Amino acid sequence: MLSVAGGVVLTGCSKKLNQFSADYFDVNPEPLEVVGQRVPATITGHIPAKFFVKNAEVTVTPYLTFNGEEVASQSYRFQGEKVRGNNPVISYEQGGTVTIPVVFNYQPDMKVSELELAFNVTQGNKQYVLPRVKVANGVIATAALADASTVDAAIAPDAFQRIINEKYAADIRFLINQSNLRQSELDSDGVKALNQEILSANAAEDRQIEEINISSYASPEGAVDLNTRLAENREKATTDYLRKQLAKDNVTEFGELTAQFTAEDWEGFQQLVASSDIADKELILNVLSRFKDPEEREQQIRNLSSIFDQLADQILPQLRKSRITASINIIGKSDEEIQQIYKSNPKSLSVDEILYAATLTENEAEKLDIYKTATTVYPNDYRTFNDLGVMQYAVGDYNAAKASFAAASRLNPSATEPQMNLGLVALVNKDFRQANQKFGNAAGLEELGDALGTYYIMTGDNSAAVKAFGNTKSNNAALAQILTKDYSKAKSTLAGITNPDANTYYLLAILGARTNNDQMITTNLRQAAKLDKSVIERAKSDLEFANFNLGSIF
Repeated sequence: MLSVAGGVVLTGCSKKLNQFSADYFDVNPEPLEVVGQRVPATITGHIPAKFFVKNAEVTVTPYLTFNGEEVASQSYRFQGEKVRGNNPVISYEQGGTVTIPVVFNYQPDMKVSELELAFNVTQGNKQYVLPRVKVANGVIATAALADASTVDAAIAPDAFQRIINEKYAADIRFLINQSNLRQSELDSDGVKALNQEILSANAAEDRQIEEINISSYASPEGAVDLNTRLAENREKATTDYLRKQLAKDNVTEFGELTAQFTAEDWEGFQQLVASSDIADKELILNVLSRFKDPEEREQQIRNLSSIFDQLADQILPQLRKSRITASINIIGKSDEEIQQIYKSNPKSLSVDEILYAATLTENEAEKLDIYKTATTVYPNDYRTFNDLGVMQYAVGDYNAAKASFAAASRLNPSATEPQMNLGLVALVNKDFRQANQKFGNAAGLEELGDALGTYYIMTGDNSAAVKAFGNTKSNNAALAQILTKDYSKAKSTLAGITNPDANTYYLLAILGARTNNDQMITTNLRQAAKLDKSVIERAKSDLEFANFNLGSIF
């Protein structure tokens, strides 16, 4: 019996550990996949019974080997039953399961790679190395197609309006129960000023009278039929007066002359009461809210005898009126005029006109020149530097763009556009902490969704990316949908892109591969290669197409 026991001890403790087999290990995912900027995976080892020596301690180090290089993930230790230590224990008799987390910082050459496990064994006073075991091939790098440089930076828009509408108004007051126009009212400063504005607009080349409107009112006390006749007569009297005045001033181009009347101006009454200093105005407003019938309203207010006297003195006289309103358009410079003036004397343009001038050309060099001029002529307006930075960003001059956005932010620290744009530059440089901070400062900006969506893909939160993109039609938005396996939505998104590029067609080819559509792969890879020949080598090493023969495509 002792010899048998000694034999068991020899088998379980004294002999060397045998080589590990690749069959002992599963990898999830397999092949590996890029998530954000990393390549994470979980290796599960299934150690069979009668394999793991009782006095052995094994250090497993995962290596990703590629292009003559290798990088290591964190090492992991497990031990036999006779080893004193805190590592997971593998039973000699029953075997066991070990879980090995793996993460590598992604490099483009990792697409063609092998995941290997290296084993260093300590057994008593002895140390030795077992042969490496390959457990996975390659890395799917689809997530790495996220491209911050394709996200549009946020323009701080010009406020240029070719036609600016201005309204000028004057009131003609009437005595109670009367509709005749009093000369004192026609000679008032307000009416004279309105007539002068109409006269000036008629004479000016850059002003146009769009409409003149007359609104006549009666105060709400008294019988409804009486107030209706009063308001109607006031409208007619005012219209007759205005037509004669326009003829006298030889104003013939005044758009449309419209008129209407309001028999009982309860709305105006409520507004005047609410803005007055009448002590019991809340009581009056309560009556107005409780009673909707005009006659009952009036009776209830008249019952408040002390208050009604104040209303009769302060409020009601203001409601017996006709209001004349002239709608006048200010006609700004035409596109041609702005372009001509910019070439001859840009300093004579307003900041909004110069910024607008940049929108009138598709030539990148001209846009850049206009924005540079804007920063010189209007150096204190943050928009000029921000929009210069947008142009620099668009052409890939990220250092210059960053300097321009920073200048814009100094001029207006609360402006959201330069904050988002600084975040974009940080994202291009993969400074995710800075990008996150700047995007936070730009919260509420409409353009932020695309930037945030790209940020989330690049940091590995694909579900958040889909939410941030919303209904955006872009390569990055479609990529987020592919990564979350919403292939139908991704296809729709890619189909909606206005100006598809090589990456658009490449993503469509990936969709074809993931949905087993050979024709979709062939058509789109060929189209992508027409636009960018580097697609050919990219596709050949892309594990998305590992199960398809690309030889007939290129």
